[in-house]
Amino acid sequence: MKYQNLLLGIKDHIATVTVNRPDKLNALNIQTVNELDELFSEIEGNEDIYVVIITGSGEKAFIAGADISELNNLEVLSAKEFSERGNHVYSRIEGLDKPVIAAVNGFALGGGCELALACHIRLASENAKFGQPEVNLGIIPGYGGTQRLSRLINTGRAAEYILTGDMIDAGEALRIGLVSKVYPQKELINKSIELAGKISSKGQHAIRYSLKAVRAVNELSLKEGLKFEASLFALCCGTEDFKEGTGAFLEKRKPVFKNR
Repeated sequence: MKYQNLLLGIKDHIATVTVNRPDKLNALNIQTVNELDELFSEIEGNEDIYVVIITGSGEKAFIAGADISELNNLEVLSAKEFSERGNHVYSRIEGLDKPVIAAVNGFALGGGCELALACHIRLASENAKFGQPEVNLGIIPGYGGTQRLSRLINTGRAAEYILTGDMIDAGEALRIGLVSKVYPQKELINKSIELAGKISSKGQHAIRYSLKAVRAVNELSLKEGLKFEASLFALCCGTEDFKEGTGAFLEKRKPVFKNR
């Protein structure tokens, strides 16, 4: 399927999704949100894709927020539908059983920051800036920012950034755990592909079950989480990947996972 505002490349089991509205600093409009939904539905069903990278076109922005010209037309009922639609799409991304890496190459504001938060891993370029500046528009984050940011960096810090609308530069994002690594702009995509390649070389049953276990942290008590982890561990032990991985270790060779 061809998309108007997204680019898709697939190589070596890695899908690279690029939000491509450079003249608008890749700002999210409804069409782009809908295209993300369709594209991730396609990715979900593609067994040849093991890892996904999301980035923005150009060197200025990952996604610089919502398209204000559309936002300005919202009223109470349409705003609720707008928020619920975005949350549906971002939850689809967050719930994908394949790791999703956000390669944040510039401004990640509003809906752009929220998209990065919905990804499983976040890498940033040195010029990246994160933020939830919605209060400056008289609204609050509507695509999960209040919930995911609070869970990721703690409620006190999240409240300060959301209530002030202040931006978070790459260095601060690394310090507070918003991103895992910061790279020079020219190295970001290659480093993201390198990380994706490392993940895709593992047994994919273990990768999928690991994601399920990690996502459960915010939904289950420790006791429930440990029980869930044990059940997933047991499922792993019934796979060919487990036999290959342990066999390769004992034979002092590199494992070759079939990943099917």
